[in-house]
Amino acid sequence: MVDVTGFKLSPRFVKYFEGKQPEWGPLGYVTYLRTYSRPLEGGGREEFWQTAKRVVEGVYTIQKWHCEKLRLPWSEGKAQRSAQEMFTRMWEFKWLPPGRGLWMMGTPYMMKHGGAALNNCAFVSTAGGGVEPYLFMMDMSMLGCGVGFDTEGAGTFIHPDPKVSRDPFVVRDSREGWCEALEACLRSYLVAGFARRTFDYSRVRKAGEPIKGFGGVSSGSAPLERLLDVDLPKILGKYEGDTLDEVGVIDVMNAIGRCVVSGNVRRSAQIALGSKLIADAKEGQLGQERAEWSWASNNSIYSNVGMSYLWVADKTAMNGEPGYFWLDNAQKYGRMGDETYTDKHAIGTNPCSEQTLENYEMCCLVETFPSRHGSYEDFQRTLKFAYLYAKTVTLVPTHNTTTNQVMMRNRRIGTSMSGITKAFKRHGRRVMLQWMDKGYGYVRELDNVYSRWLCVPKSIKVTSVKPSGTVSLLPGEPPGIHYPYARHYWRTMRFDKDDALVAELALANYRMEVDVTDEGRVVVYFPVEEEFFDRARGDVSLWEQLEIAAQVQQYWADNQVSVTVTFKPEEAREIKAALEMYETRLKSVSFLPLEVHGYEQAPYIRCSMEQYESEVRGLRTLDLSGIVGGQERGGSGCDGETCVIGGKV
Repeated sequence: MVDVTGFKLSPRFVKYFEGKQPEWGPLGYVTYLRTYSRPLEGGGREEFWQTAKRVVEGVYTIQKWHCEKLRLPWSEGKAQRSAQEMFTRMWEFKWLPPGRGLWMMGTPYMMKHGGAALNNCAFVSTAGGGVEPYLFMMDMSMLGCGVGFDTEGAGTFIHPDPKVSRDPFVVRDSREGWCEALEACLRSYLVAGFARRTFDYSRVRKAGEPIKGFGGVSSGSAPLERLLDVDLPKILGKYEGDTLDEVGVIDVMNAIGRCVVSGNVRRSAQIALGSKLIADAKEGQLGQERAEWSWASNNSIYSNVGMSYLWVADKTAMNGEPGYFWLDNAQKYGRMGDETYTDKHAIGTNPCSEQTLENYEMCCLVETFPSRHGSYEDFQRTLKFAYLYAKTVTLVPTHNTTTNQVMMRNRRIGTSMSGITKAFKRHGRRVMLQWMDKGYGYVRELDNVYSRWLCVPKSIKVTSVKPSGTVSLLPGEPPGIHYPYARHYWRTMRFDKDDALVAELALANYRMEVDVTDEGRVVVYFPVEEEFFDRARGDVSLWEQLEIAAQVQQYWADNQVSVTVTFKPEEAREIKAALEMYETRLKSVSFLPLEVHGYEQAPYIRCSMEQYESEVRGLRTLDLSGIVGGQERGGSGCDGETCVIGGKV
């Protein structure tokens, strides 16, 4: 690849933005500094103009590299005009890359190690047994990619009483080294003739030391030690001489997920797809035995149109799980009603369930904010640059050859929207559905044009609605398809305890607690008042939420719509009927009790106006100039784009 400096925005253009701030949402600047601003070599962190510059220059560098490699036409002047408009629309929060892109696009790490770190999500099947699916989970999760998996590996034989090697396995201090150690451990259980090993972690850098390439600071070897020396022997040991069941497959994946999430900058998510049996995996005695790692994945069942939901819907009504994935719909349809069968080889979905995926496939998402546009023509123009970002990411191979084989054929992307309910209020629901329908056709036209220019296959699918994670906090838009949680609420955010922001937030008198799931992090409570408030989630019925999702699945998303339908206690009995009614109009859905969800330190916690005002009166001025100026009080880090896992952010 060419060097990351292969394309440069005009210095005169960039100078206009230096020292300025975009129109942040209420929590936008703190979220940006915590999650997406990279450390600078001279100290401090990027400001947003620097992040936008890095992202845009990275996009056009990749295009230039691709054209030069294939000897295709390239116009520096045309690219400069296009890049400046992409930058401007990103600055105005009309579109944003995914969190992975904000963190990694345009970095030397991306150019050296490939495109895996730019992708949001992936899916892997455990069918056939073997260690490869579990290694894929570890590898991609460590790059911040959320990974879905199935339980088809149930039935894998676990070999008893292997020979024990006297030579310890020395763990290399790298992502590859951790995956090699995991492979050595798993092979001793899953493959005949492999010796059980002890592990030497002496080469793994100590906790708190910087990770120069990917960014952030090291967690030390403790999470890996727990995985290899405690969790996996405990999980797999009880199956020795027998075969794994569905719960065993999930446990191995969840233990890997917990190890990764404990790794400072590595934040990821999982979804487990299986039969109705996994609905019991978090309940009763079994749930108690698995509690230390079972939170690492959301559990959903493979559903079929026409199936009986009687028993499983009752499970969902109790605690929100399992969710539902209609594979037959995902394989058959683009947008619902468009019978294409273009995804006939798909077998799964990503953790937040907005992308239909084949085995070992990854996907890049990108976000637009229609409520920040005054006209369809303006929104259509934004769609061009959002699409172009995602399509460009497909030009960067990953380090995994199996993944490349799928991705280079499918070129799947997910052009998404956030603040949809806010856009309904501003433009009207009927108008927005027209925007979606017309916009989808325009994105398809763009794909014809740019695929011809770049000489790559057209994308198998191009649109979705993702849950947004923390990206939508930057402009202050409601996430994805959802209504705001309430008029007044606390938004909790997690920080590494040695993050420089924690000290500044403490000085400003923000309430904070130790994270109940990770003593190395703190949870900070931010009081929020929705400025343009219409209705809260609790004011919207289960049925209206499902109807909105179905309409967006029909008019916009040829992949999927990520939707978590919140329900009130009196609506729990209606879930079975709702599934029967919407099974032909959706590809996936999950549910969550509106209030009694059982999650400590949940992402959103309702409060009264009086509580909000009291909290705000107690706050002092938050001064972050020292952080971006290079006078940090502690280390820096990033958790990339974070999916909600078991109510945690």
